[in-house]
Amino acid sequence: MTTLPILVLNSGSSSIKFSLYEASDGARNRIVEGAVDGIGTDLGKFWIKDAVGEKQVDQTPVLPNRSVAFKLVTDALNSGEVPAPAAIGHRMVSGGPTVLENQRITPQLIDEMESYSAFAPLHTPIAIYIMREALRMFPSIPNFVCLDTYFHRTMPEVVKHMPIPEEYSAMGVRRYGAHGVSYESIVYQLQPNVPDKLIVAHLGNGASISAIRNGQCLDTSMGLTPTGGIISGTRTGDIDPGVLIFILRRIAKATPDADEAADKLETVVSKRSGLLGVSGLSNDMRDLREAIKAGNAKARLAVDKFCWTIARWIGSYVAELNGLDMLVFTGGIGENDIDSRAEICAGLGTLGIFVDQARNSVRGPAVISTENSPVTVRVLSPLEDLMIVNHVVRLMSE
Repeated sequence: MTTLPILVLNSGSSSIKFSLYEASDGARNRIVEGAVDGIGTDLGKFWIKDAVGEKQVDQTPVLPNRSVAFKLVTDALNSGEVPAPAAIGHRMVSGGPTVLENQRITPQLIDEMESYSAFAPLHTPIAIYIMREALRMFPSIPNFVCLDTYFHRTMPEVVKHMPIPEEYSAMGVRRYGAHGVSYESIVYQLQPNVPDKLIVAHLGNGASISAIRNGQCLDTSMGLTPTGGIISGTRTGDIDPGVLIFILRRIAKATPDADEAADKLETVVSKRSGLLGVSGLSNDMRDLREAIKAGNAKARLAVDKFCWTIARWIGSYVAELNGLDMLVFTGGIGENDIDSRAEICAGLGTLGIFVDQARNSVRGPAVISTENSPVTVRVLSPLEDLMIVNHVVRLMSE
């Protein structure tokens, strides 16, 4: 295999991350990475790092929309300072019920995935926009979609099926999960000794947790959309449906248009809830930790709710797996918030989970369980871009 420059585009609700790898037989070398953050806010950031992690660009541009943000990325890629990509891999949260496999992107495939934007309303629109722009700007280069839902396709029907009338199930309403590329990367890093019974907690502004048996997804917390499951930075997580009906009725009194009322409800559950909603302060764990030090009771409640919820999910997944060999923390909070890891695990001794205070006092990859803990507790960084590169290489060879 000759060396192939592969571009990875990983879009979020307000960000575009990118990296360029050189892929060859048995080697994956990242030569550049960067991100545009804060799209649609007054806190725009644009940075690029070289192969050794040195920042080459560090700017705070005005980013009113995704078009301006993506132009920064394409201008950097077309500067002549990096190789032109031979293929492009795109992360996609969900392709809906009909697009379940990673595959080459066509205009028709984009249209099909766009028709299910409601399954990931904060992420799909920007991902679709970038796919269309990439096809337009690089018409001779193959583009591939890599789905978060791909990893979760092994969940059994009893897990995926929702307790709703069949007419809605027939529309594709079921549990799909998210953060699948991250989970896949954790399993990849644990090879060849992947534990039989594994729980991975991907904790960041978006948070989820998965039960993994023999390297395959058995269950995951997020459902039809990334709003389900664990409380996140601005999302409710799982909630009594009656609460949503109550809020919707209140909204509908002032907003009789059904679509507009649904949009307002979506804003409540996806952008105004979670850590932000409970604390009334911030969706950023770092801000909340500082507020807790200052005696802010609402910040304390928000963080307690976060840790309590995750501990409950861990307990339920231990039951589902019929035991546990390893617990892995990943994601921005999972990797960097020492206190959250300690607070989540504090009451889980009956499950064999014991965290060593000294080992847990580090940020980044580590084993943080005690020497005699029946369950190994680890911290690992997700390698999403590497997983996407691996999928692109595989798909190009088929």
